[in-house]
Amino acid sequence: MPLSKTEEELMNILWKQKKAFLKDLLEQYGDPKPATTTIATLLKRMADKGFVAYNSIGRSREYYPLVKKKEYFSKQVNGLIKNFFNDSPTQFASFFTQSTDLTKSELEDLKKLIDQEIKRK
Repeated sequence: MPLSKTEEELMNILWKQKKAFLKDLLEQYGDPKPATTTIATLLKRMADKGFVAYNSIGRSREYYPLVKKKEYFSKQVNGLIKNFFNDSPTQFASFFTQSTDLTKSELEDLKKLIDQEIKRK
């Protein structure tokens, strides 16, 4: 089950923190900060989905991610390719290179990355 946009925002904070109490997570938000109960609800949902877990320390909970950021991002990109680009990474790459504002230098860097991957295979 994917994360909602607000859950992804919170998950990004937790990935950066690695471990955090609710109050530490709340401090990372800009003003106006969400309510403590909102963050608690999001953490519960994320735990139910299997994205986070916690250790009880006294009356507090120290939360930590169960899913690595790279793993989550990879699944999201693969889902995007499957759903919007007919399961064709080539169509995705074509769209990405033509529809974004990449500079010539960025395109050359991207080509180098692709060439390195070709050599590895």
